[in-house]
Amino acid sequence: MRGSGRTASSLRVLHVAAELFPWVRTGGLGDVIASLPPALVDLGIDARLVLPGLAGFVDAFELGQSIRLRTPFALERVRVARALVPESGVAAYIVDDPALYDRPGTPYGAPDGNDWPDNHRRFAILGWVAAALAQGADPNWRPDIVHCHDWHAGLAPAYIRADGASVPSVFTVHNLAYQGYSRPPSFPIWHCRRVFLRSTGWSSTAACRSSNPGCFMPTV
Repeated sequence: MRGSGRTASSLRVLHVAAELFPWVRTGGLGDVIASLPPALVDLGIDARLVLPGLAGFVDAFELGQSIRLRTPFALERVRVARALVPESGVAAYIVDDPALYDRPGTPYGAPDGNDWPDNHRRFAILGWVAAALAQGADPNWRPDIVHCHDWHAGLAPAYIRADGASVPSVFTVHNLAYQGYSRPPSFPIWHCRRVFLRSTGWSSTAACRSSNPGCFMPTV
């Protein structure tokens, strides 16, 4: 199994993303996530993924032992299943929440081309789970750094910081044209403090619009 930790001193990196070629892909992000973690593992780094439980992943991956986490988003616990990425063998955590992810269309929109109106919640939970993993939700593995990819993962650094955790994060923008906009009223849904709505946090400009939910572009 790749990403299982080659030595006790291996750097541990958690990649947070919504796409992974060939199972879920809308552009270059899926290609990067398919190639970067295996390349890091080959360098001796313990790299893992956390992915939303989209049908493309759940149907293709063999889900193993799971963790059930309490979240602020619902009374029910969310299931986070362990899996191995086919072929590469990189370890992954799948946020298995069918009500949010088991849908037709793209990862972000319905078959009619419109964005899912609850994208802000769908990917807030992805970021929340990533932050929980960064703080030891898996008792057998904790990352040294969290690498967040595009707006889908943008809340993870904010949740980490809000919890006062010392785990550093990296945020990579793969395509600036897609930013995941939302309005400040989404903050209660995200369970974030309004202190994050400032020039060093999320955008509060008129560009935030309800037609494209999820303004997840934090500066951390």
